[in-house]
Amino acid sequence: MLDFSNLNKYRENNRIEVKKAQGGLPQSIWETYSAFANTLGGIILLGVEELSDKTFNPIGLSNPEKIEKEFWDIINNSKKVNTNILTSKNVYIKNINNKNILIIEVPKAKRYDKPIYIDGNPITGSYRRNGEGDYHCSENEVKSMTRDASYKTQDMLVLNEMTTDVFNFESVRNYRMRMKNLRPGHVWEALEDLDFLYRLGAADKGEDGKLHPTAAGLLMFGNEYEIVKEFPHFFLDYQEQYSNNTDIRWTDRIFSSSGDWSGNLHDFFFHTYNKLTFDLKKPFKIENGTRVDETPIHTALREAPANSLINADYYGSRGLVVIKTPDAITISNPGSFRIELDEAKSGGISDPRNASLMKMFNLINIGERAGSGIPTIYHTWIEHGWSEPIISEEFDPARTTLTLFIQNTIVTKPPIKTADKKPPIKTADKIIHSKTAMQYELIVSHLTTNVTATSSELAELINVKNSRIKEILRELIAKEIIIANGSNRNRTYSLKS
Repeated sequence: MLDFSNLNKYRENNRIEVKKAQGGLPQSIWETYSAFANTLGGIILLGVEELSDKTFNPIGLSNPEKIEKEFWDIINNSKKVNTNILTSKNVYIKNINNKNILIIEVPKAKRYDKPIYIDGNPITGSYRRNGEGDYHCSENEVKSMTRDASYKTQDMLVLNEMTTDVFNFESVRNYRMRMKNLRPGHVWEALEDLDFLYRLGAADKGEDGKLHPTAAGLLMFGNEYEIVKEFPHFFLDYQEQYSNNTDIRWTDRIFSSSGDWSGNLHDFFFHTYNKLTFDLKKPFKIENGTRVDETPIHTALREAPANSLINADYYGSRGLVVIKTPDAITISNPGSFRIELDEAKSGGISDPRNASLMKMFNLINIGERAGSGIPTIYHTWIEHGWSEPIISEEFDPARTTLTLFIQNTIVTKPPIKTADKKPPIKTADKIIHSKTAMQYELIVSHLTTNVTATSSELAELINVKNSRIKEILRELIAKEIIIANGSNRNRTYSLKS
């Protein structure tokens, strides 16, 4: 709410517009109404001028009641404005310094009301707010708002032109293994893959009565070269930028079009999560295929990329990008925020852009229900005394970015009493112990992503001989971290349930 007793402290911006309106209701008010409604909302002040120094000066309206009536008559005319989202409490007359001005408070429109447009044409009559001005929405922006307006989320679309051959069944197998570990005895466990995908919402019956992938199924389990046929701008990118050398853009990178992995959402999430949390301190213990005794930071760093993947507009441009630096993690996805930011922070409200993807992630315990993901992230950062996360929105094209500021995550251990102190470990022993721990981490990370692996694959992964990998695997089995499956010739290893 503005401080009307001190208007000169304000300036025109993304949320405030002033108009003299000395000749009656300005025609440009409808462009501003559309722009505020389609962006973040805002306040229009009629009977106020902007001085040369950009400050506001109330000059008043000679007949504000007449202008108010004219405003209501026009906004309720569907030939001029497609939708009226205002109520009587949004429009009122106020006396400031003995000057009557008309105040019009335009809320941000709900997604199912967008786009708000004028003159009967959404392509030419839709506006958004940028700084101090209103601009015509591009056709892509209008299409994005129209997609979001549907009560049926965009990932439920059945892709009738595609067959189930688009699926990467290795990704499906890994997903099913995780679900089996987390939900043993689930009624879908014995289903054939295609029946499982049908019940999951990854496939559905098309116009010909046969199974076809849904948009969610293609995104979650498809191969990248198939995904881009439906989503031309699809791109997933993870970067680590740890070098001070400006000539080096990244020190590690995973991107969906590299051709050496599937490029789908399922595999990208686990590649990304493992790298985001690799250098965080936590107890080394595995249960049901996932770590237990996780710190709240790990939980938040699982929610952050999942929230972005679930809420991205994959028909939008510029792709989904995760960047990790020594002091921050940024996660940016195409698509605007679908609910008010304050509502997202307080939790309890969930309006996912891709409801089927949310269901798929939820079944393997990724992604919070009932809108608790964003509050979890904010609460964790604030509890640690870190800088509050920042969520920012861009338009044309629509884009949402979450920035998480990172500080030292190593927890200082309490001092050890003299009687409890152990003999000092020799330097050579420390190196051996550190190397073994790193080998353990690599194996667990690999089995988290791939579910199962042979001993030769793991030996190649950590660059040791067959005799050494057998020792390491025996140690991990003894620690109840992994289990062996099958006979000697076909033996594989997986994380213990």
